[in-house]
Amino acid sequence: MKLTLSLPADDPRISDIFVGEGLLERVPRSIENYMGNRKVYWIWDETVWGLWNARLQRSGWPGEGDRRIILFPASEANKTLSSIESLARKLVAAGADRESALVAVGGGVTGDVAGFLASIYMRGIPHFQVPTTLLAQVDSSVGGKTGVDLPEGKNLVGSFHQPTAIWMDPRFLETLPPQEFRQGMSEVIKTAMIGDARLWIFLEEQHNAIERKDTVALLRMVSACCDFKARVVESDEKEAGTRRTLNFGHTVGHAIEKLSAYRVPHGDAVAVGMNAAAELSLRLGMLSSQDAIRLRKMCSAWGLPVGIPGEFPPEAVMQAMQSDKKRMGDVLHFILPIGIGRVVDYEGLDPADLSAVLGSLPD
Repeated sequence: MKLTLSLPADDPRISDIFVGEGLLERVPRSIENYMGNRKVYWIWDETVWGLWNARLQRSGWPGEGDRRIILFPASEANKTLSSIESLARKLVAAGADRESALVAVGGGVTGDVAGFLASIYMRGIPHFQVPTTLLAQVDSSVGGKTGVDLPEGKNLVGSFHQPTAIWMDPRFLETLPPQEFRQGMSEVIKTAMIGDARLWIFLEEQHNAIERKDTVALLRMVSACCDFKARVVESDEKEAGTRRTLNFGHTVGHAIEKLSAYRVPHGDAVAVGMNAAAELSLRLGMLSSQDAIRLRKMCSAWGLPVGIPGEFPPEAVMQAMQSDKKRMGDVLHFILPIGIGRVVDYEGLDPADLSAVLGSLPD
């Protein structure tokens, strides 16, 4: 069965999004339709290249030895300004000019790095995304956020640079390790919690189908997440208001990633952050204990942590949050759930409340 969802953007600043089984064979021709005869360069996660390049060459993808292929050792440790310089110099050596375009093939790190590179190379060139992980398909490839990390924090250097188009095929998830699939489920849970109660019900009822990677279930889930995020981004591209709700779980999550030197994966950290926000909302009388428990159970069902690792005391987490890019002056915006599918952007948080919650999260 081949199912395809097309989300062509009415706003030229927003990406065209295509979700479906069987899209991979069409990607080279589709890019040609966008770019004509202009040169296109491909930045591949080197692990994904090893798994997929041979079979995709049969569909017209560029192959071994092609100067347009640049392999990238994707990891959070390589999501740096030095990697951007290295990749940019490889593009120069390969003949990329201001009329060229980039295609990112990989997970969130590859997409963030390639997108940022495209935003500054020759003062900005177009780019396309072919996300190969669940996390990238449901979240990071959509919305135009690009960037790299500094020692002081995650994604502190970056830009908004929308991909021209994004292609998502669930077949890439066939080779995704269970640990990486779990990371993506954290972002799916986030999406359902902040704005899609129907998706939440679907996740509760279709856990087994999603776990066995049933194609129809995956397409339904990925499409729902993309549709929701695309609508949010279209209404607030530069994160001046409603787009901040997408940061649910990320304030505490990014702090944990930083403290662990990124040993704690992104999805795990966000799951802890979501549960911290839920417990804080419960403490403030804004969320029912029933909904807080539902979130905890949903995360646990996917093997996601709900408590802060003991090696990170509340004071250290709060200190790490001080460099969070979501601060506005002295105010740290905190997205709090008030029900399944509903959140608020909360300001004026009492640090004592946050510290108490961080120190008492259930295991």
